[in-house]
Amino acid sequence: MPGPAFLDRDLFAELTAKAAQSPRQRSHHNLHAMDEPCHRLAVGLQPDTYIPPHRHLAADKAETLLVLQGRLGLLLFSESGELQGTRLLAAGGDCLGVDLPPGQFHALVVLAADSVLFECKAGPYRPLGEGEQASWAPREGEAGVADYLAWMRAQF
Repeated sequence: MPGPAFLDRDLFAELTAKAAQSPRQRSHHNLHAMDEPCHRLAVGLQPDTYIPPHRHLAADKAETLLVLQGRLGLLLFSESGELQGTRLLAAGGDCLGVDLPPGQFHALVVLAADSVLFECKAGPYRPLGEGEQASWAPREGEAGVADYLAWMRAQF
């Protein structure tokens, strides 16, 4: 049985440094084994990362996100891609996180360098499936990402 895993400043510094060196500008640190029913992870994020609008359709895939360091913008979308709302998520701010129900299209934009997010949702990990990626937004690596990311950032 493993010992405690601490979410401390050393881990945050390691994650954000790795994120800064990563082409995707983010770095994950799993606190779970892949076969565990509850997946928990810390994610280091830099402002140029692109987390496209997506949703999780499985009934057991509610997702809880908490900002441990920095600031993120949460964008909520309708089925057709209409922006339904935004919320600033900030460590030490008025709102630290969100619990998203299955089926809700959402995206995140990083508003402060060296941000750290805690994520929790049911395992096992499954790549996004049919109908979970937004057809109305560019996918990671596609043309138009820079413009769409700039638009998302401008909402805050």
